[in-house]
Amino acid sequence: MPDEMFVKVRQHLTQLSRVMNTIDATRLLIGLLYLSRASRVASDPGVPTWSWLLSQPAGRGPEIRAAVTKCLVHHLPAIEDPAAEAGAVSLVPVPPPGSEKSLRALIQAIGSTQQVGTLLDQCLRDLSAAQADGSNYFTPEDMARLMVGAAVPHDRHRVLDPACGSGGLLVESHCYVRERVGLNPTMSLRGRELHAPTSQVARMNLSVRGIEADILPPGDSLAQPEPEPYDIVLANPSLNQRDWTQEEGTQQHGSRPGPPVPLDPRWPEETPPRSSADSAWIQHIAHALAPAGRAVFLMADRVAASRQAVPKRLRERLLRIDLVECVIALPLRVYGHSQAPACLWVINKDKSARPGWGALDRRGQVLFINARRAFEQVPQSRARRLGDKNTALILSTLAAWRGLPEDGAAATPYSDTVGWSRSCSVKEIADREYSLMPTSYAVEPPGPERDTRNRIDQLKLELTEQFDRMRALELRLLDALEEI
Repeated sequence: MPDEMFVKVRQHLTQLSRVMNTIDATRLLIGLLYLSRASRVASDPGVPTWSWLLSQPAGRGPEIRAAVTKCLVHHLPAIEDPAAEAGAVSLVPVPPPGSEKSLRALIQAIGSTQQVGTLLDQCLRDLSAAQADGSNYFTPEDMARLMVGAAVPHDRHRVLDPACGSGGLLVESHCYVRERVGLNPTMSLRGRELHAPTSQVARMNLSVRGIEADILPPGDSLAQPEPEPYDIVLANPSLNQRDWTQEEGTQQHGSRPGPPVPLDPRWPEETPPRSSADSAWIQHIAHALAPAGRAVFLMADRVAASRQAVPKRLRERLLRIDLVECVIALPLRVYGHSQAPACLWVINKDKSARPGWGALDRRGQVLFINARRAFEQVPQSRARRLGDKNTALILSTLAAWRGLPEDGAAATPYSDTVGWSRSCSVKEIADREYSLMPTSYAVEPPGPERDTRNRIDQLKLELTEQFDRMRALELRLLDALEEI
């Protein structure tokens, strides 16, 4: 799309946001993009199409608003909202009075271009920023490339994102494989999103790009185990989830009295407490993997380093069954709008040498990458991003450790790099109380700056653990009050 056209669309969206809230205005623009690709031909007389919408006569009355609403109601993917009463909430963003001029300008602008990918990407970034306060942000493009590159999906793989947001990780998986096979992949892509409006955005995002995927009805993925195994699981669950619950009829949390219920196969040793959604997510993801499957997901630092009993026992079990392949310490503020420090985890059901996934047998070993300082500033902004260079550096390190050739060349020999990466045995990790914090293994060279950062990181971890204890006590108190 020409830069001039892109700027005009952004200006019209800004005008639209002055008469309706930013989230609805952005969803409306995404809906128009979807209409321009999904409703070009009428299936039968009387069905409103994109061509019909473009041909609507000029005017400043309500006609254009009514025409847009008619098209959206007919063509937008139908999503059942389990959180709303029947008919109480519509997922169609309705343009209000005063939006006529902006609507007509947006329709004409979209209708004059064949390249909508750049505009769609910007819309998703805008929607992510607008929803950030509710922790419902989407995975940034460079983070999605890192996660998919670390997972190494292949054609015919079954790929799951149990917290799919706008579907960005599924889109990136499809693009990753298509670039390597040169044809349209024959993958099975599946996602689930808790929020109904976001689930609808995911369907539209994939449809506009011509990617077939199964976006399941909105719901909580943690409510029950996945019914079938997957070769690849990708996830960016909320880092600030205070608690989690199970549906009636599954295993209870803690030791509340009540009738016996069926055991949940996701937690063979202990049920995650209500205060530990992170523990539940990790075990849910691990259980969803096929016998030779691999998963890549984001987790807050506290899960890798906390000395509390629940996360420590979970790390011990993961290492005991040799599931952890790599942990990457990420820079702050590059994976969303949360300020919480986070790591990227890679778990693998089979770390032996396998064609296409690595020529080196890495059973009993874990790779740690300290990418805390691998970021770049976004131009004219205080925001940060990984950027292409840092993403490529992380992936090349992981590929070398696996013995995986890149771009058809021979695999690069791996060696530990001070302050960047280190390969450790499970025994060494066990000797360090099962800590999976990369900054404890790939340690930067001594110096005043490093010592200051280490002390700050330690204080942050201690404060986070205190907050975790407070949340756990709060939930226990609420449970006790319910039983009175």
